[in-house]
Amino acid sequence: MKQTHQSGRSISMVSAIGFFVLSLVINAAGNVLTLVTSAKIHPSFMGSAYWTAAEVNLGNAIHWNLFWAFLIFGMLTTVLNAILVGKWEWRRALGNLIFMVPFSALIQVFADFFNGVYANIFTGLPTAHGIGMTSLYVILNFLGVVLIAIAISLYQRVNLVLHPADDLMQILRFKYCHGNANVAMWASYIPPTLMAIIAFAITRQFTNFGLGTLFAFLFQGGITGLADRYVFPHLKHQAVDVGTETTTTTPVTPAHQG
Repeated sequence: MKQTHQSGRSISMVSAIGFFVLSLVINAAGNVLTLVTSAKIHPSFMGSAYWTAAEVNLGNAIHWNLFWAFLIFGMLTTVLNAILVGKWEWRRALGNLIFMVPFSALIQVFADFFNGVYANIFTGLPTAHGIGMTSLYVILNFLGVVLIAIAISLYQRVNLVLHPADDLMQILRFKYCHGNANVAMWASYIPPTLMAIIAFAITRQFTNFGLGTLFAFLFQGGITGLADRYVFPHLKHQAVDVGTETTTTTPVTPAHQG
């Protein structure tokens, strides 16, 4: 089975919006699951997804909350994307911003939910005590990474508006990495690695890096490639634009993405 990306659209706008909203909620929930489960295990050894860990570290270093950290670092990534594509597109940049605002807000909402801020609805995830609860949180942390990967697959294929980090991964994937999701994901980790180094230079500590971060680093790209094939498999990459080297239809072989 081969995956293709195309310059046009084969799904309706209603379907595209539906997939996008679904992926946005899944992504925010997955990101926060990795953060909260990591924080609830003492001593902490799980960590969160790679971009999430780096953004949280640098945000904490310069005293920004999750909303502003995710929003501002996301828009800086938009500038990098324009450099790689070779042109500045206001539609693309606006799309990144349109994504970042509700995504950053959902991150804060889910963080508040899992931390018990809405105690009348849910009192929050308790601190892990014992091997049973710790094992459960490890599974939930890995599940969070899987949810992020599935969400990335969905909204990259819909390609209505993208998170700047995932727009970066898609540009690298189809312009430089011959459709290989794993290689593109690893290449896209260069900016958050720099963020983490800057944060460490300021605070002299790493937080939210651990076993879950390693799991995300090794497998998130591969899971995204598998989701392309098995989660809503009829949904193909829509209206992909990664610059002048993009062709109308380019074969992609997800079997080499995991």
